[in-house]
Amino acid sequence: MSLLRIVIYGDDRLKQTAAPVEEMTPEIRKLIADMGETMYAASGVGLAGPQVGVLKRLLVLDVDQVGEGPSPEKRRQLRAYVNPEILWQSDEDSVLSEGCLSIPGVEAEVYRPVRVRLKYRDLDWQEHEEEAEGLLARVLQHEIDHLDGTLFVDHLGFVKRQAVAGKLRRLRNEHESIYVPEELAAS
Repeated sequence: MSLLRIVIYGDDRLKQTAAPVEEMTPEIRKLIADMGETMYAASGVGLAGPQVGVLKRLLVLDVDQVGEGPSPEKRRQLRAYVNPEILWQSDEDSVLSEGCLSIPGVEAEVYRPVRVRLKYRDLDWQEHEEEAEGLLARVLQHEIDHLDGTLFVDHLGFVKRQAVAGKLRRLRNEHESIYVPEELAAS
């Protein structure tokens, strides 16, 4: 497994819609494993294909991590979602401060539905339907937004957006686009 470079705010790929994965291949399996390792190394709870420069509809997450740092107590519960699609969302919203590995140093409160139902494929290409709530629902929505070219800051109202505008401008100006190897980008 290898660590991938995370694409930073200002890179056009973060605003593009990811294409569906057509089949589970060894390259896609390796990409998913590498995304998981990258997410853990960056201390994240979720990571989507576009965040590593791969415009494919896949994401990994782990909202059940236990312990701090690399230790025997750390339990990893990595979950992969291929071609996820939200089928339903609750009318009830909640607000929580969100950040993003692609927008380092920026956090803001975002309203999202408390519960969602989605369908997706797993690593064995089996289709599933799942209902999620709480943190899992929030992370799924955040990561699926990435697959649709939407960032959490796109959900902010004018006043909140203005509050983080300077940080976003600096990120766009200071970070160059980071590319993954061609063989992964083409997968």
